[in-house]
Amino acid sequence: MAIWDWPTRAFHWLIALLMPALWWTAEEHELELHLLLGQVALGLVLFRIFWGLIGSSTARFASFVRGPRAILAYLRGGKAGIGHNPLGALSVLVLLFLLVNVIGLGLFASDEDGIQPGPLSHLIDFDSARILAERHEQVFWILVGFVALHVAAILFYLLGKRDNLVAPMITGGREARAGEVPMVAAPAWRFLIAAGAASALTWWIGTSL
Repeated sequence: MAIWDWPTRAFHWLIALLMPALWWTAEEHELELHLLLGQVALGLVLFRIFWGLIGSSTARFASFVRGPRAILAYLRGGKAGIGHNPLGALSVLVLLFLLVNVIGLGLFASDEDGIQPGPLSHLIDFDSARILAERHEQVFWILVGFVALHVAAILFYLLGKRDNLVAPMITGGREARAGEVPMVAAPAWRFLIAAGAASALTWWIGTSL
């Protein structure tokens, strides 16, 4: 049974690969490459936001973001359905929030010498850009901590509940369970709109502002 479409899975794994790459390029002062990878991350996050509005059924925010009542019902043993359960939905929102913050801060940040500044750092003074560079690093480590919690939750579901959440994010599906309805895939034209809009906005931020 289909659960995750390929754009959602690609976003997930590309972000997972980008995080250590972004850390390494910052630590090794490979700032030109760090800025390039940061803009790739910006494009991916923008795409995921657009895809959360017009994408496949399980990718849309409207299909999985729930209120406190649904979360409590799930914690009391309620059924989660396919896709993100109510706690997983919170995880997605926190992840996107932290990614938006760390990328946004990076856009305005500047290195100590001002040689490789973020693409929007010219909009603020140098001292402010340096402060935002520090905030950029701090939020990144908060993001790393959240990812560690995310991995711990996956291990809990795997070992404690015998529910493998990783395999469907690789293959896109799993065996159907009673009463479940498969994912409804979005047509290709919606992917083209989301990808095009994300690419155009990333280019505009990186070159025109």
